[in-house]
Amino acid sequence: MKLTRDEAWTVLTEHTKSESLLKHALGVEAAVRGYARKFGEDENGWGIVALLHDFDYERWPSADDHPFRGGEILRLRGYPEWVIRAILSHADYSGVPRESLLEKTLFACDEMAGFVTAASLVRPSKSVLDLEPASVMKRMKDKAFARGVKREDLRAGAELLGLPLEDHVANVIAFMREQADALGLRGTLTDNSG
Repeated sequence: MKLTRDEAWTVLTEHTKSESLLKHALGVEAAVRGYARKFGEDENGWGIVALLHDFDYERWPSADDHPFRGGEILRLRGYPEWVIRAILSHADYSGVPRESLLEKTLFACDEMAGFVTAASLVRPSKSVLDLEPASVMKRMKDKAFARGVKREDLRAGAELLGLPLEDHVANVIAFMREQADALGLRGTLTDNSG
């Protein structure tokens, strides 16, 4: 099977109708694609994994089903095992350890992309374009902010990539800025200068 983003987008939108979940998929895709470029890896393949990592979550949100149901669907559609394995590895409870650089990157970007989105949306500009890493780091210390995001997962993701947390935050912000319009994170800013 030739991996195409169009096919992955079709799979995602067949199973996911929630605007926020679609934006999350796009945010994680932007971050993972950015790291693929940085690491000299397959940007298309990595981006497809990121786009599809939660595609089954809206329909099957329980730990008994997600991401296992998605893996079954992708297998039936002819997706390669490395794609399915990477998606399974992003869930701590799946029993699939994170071994490849892709698997580590997906985990590192999943929660961080969501946290960066939340931090962008509470800014006066409602934009990622003027969001700074220091602001995200400060928000991480506020337990009431984005309460559902485990701070230890944010730190563990950076560690998996061998990066200081602030560098990982800066990278994810930069990668998401490239897709600010698609992510709905341009806010009130009219240019790319931030």
